[in-house]
Amino acid sequence: MLTRTMKRATAAGGAAGKRAAGGRRAKKAGVQDGCAPPCLSDNAPGDPTAKPPQDRERRSRRRGLVIEYESDSIDPKTSRWEPQSWERQLENIREMRKNKDAPVDQMGADKCFDRDATPKVMRYQVLMSLLLSSQTKDQVTSAAMEKLRGHGLSPENILHTDDKTLGELIYPVGFWKSKVKYIKQTTELIVRQYGGDIPDSVAELVKLPGIGPKMAHLIMDIAWNKVSGIGVDTHVHRIANRLKWVKKETKAPEETRVALESWLPRELWSEINWLLVGFGQQVCLPVSPCCSDCLNQGVCPSARRGRSKAKAQNKAQ
Repeated sequence: MLTRTMKRATAAGGAAGKRAAGGRRAKKAGVQDGCAPPCLSDNAPGDPTAKPPQDRERRSRRRGLVIEYESDSIDPKTSRWEPQSWERQLENIREMRKNKDAPVDQMGADKCFDRDATPKVMRYQVLMSLLLSSQTKDQVTSAAMEKLRGHGLSPENILHTDDKTLGELIYPVGFWKSKVKYIKQTTELIVRQYGGDIPDSVAELVKLPGIGPKMAHLIMDIAWNKVSGIGVDTHVHRIANRLKWVKKETKAPEETRVALESWLPRELWSEINWLLVGFGQQVCLPVSPCCSDCLNQGVCPSARRGRSKAKAQNKAQ
């Protein structure tokens, strides 16, 4: 019995001693009897988990670096792609095109309309010249447009022209029989839905029979003096791939247009068609390109050595 009593006393004394020691520590830390301890920040004295000042400074600097990168820095993985040496290649092409003596310079769509006609008729003629130009050399398109203008190339007059006569006027443009139908159908829509004028947007132009995206963008540029996109024909498509102006090889002109517009400055969109078409007609030919005569021979990824222009004088398109 005495032994059990002594053990209980000893235990009680030990507990009281612990409570007293705890109280002394709480007072030392600034805690008053009967009050909850104040919240401790990283800077509050007495916080047993507080980081040393140098650790807090390093952590703060790390936070600052992350914030600065996310807001101000450019991630190289997402920066805009552009082809190597494209500006030098472009200047070389401009130099080679400075004489403006390619077929497109004399007989392109911007040369085939009657400048004395009314604005509506001029725009209609621009559309007709581009419709006829598909799969057709500029020389043939120009000759057909000359015959059409002599006949009277206005929407009203074309509607009153029979298909046989119209076919004789545009022959031998590529797919001339189909184009007779396109001309008639497109002209009817222009008169009935657009008041005798051509549409003034790409979305409406491509609804017309025989008018694709390439033609629509060129019509917007030439007829409406608005740059809506790059007109990509077979020459632009071929040369863009040869120069590696597309991030990966494209299979169709519309793919090439999207690829070019993703990096080429917009102020060059109107010029690039004219430059590359003439360049493709004279130097960068579809078959046997004249690489030895090209100023880009040293910077063109597809350059071939020893190909001369002399063998290809009659292959211009």
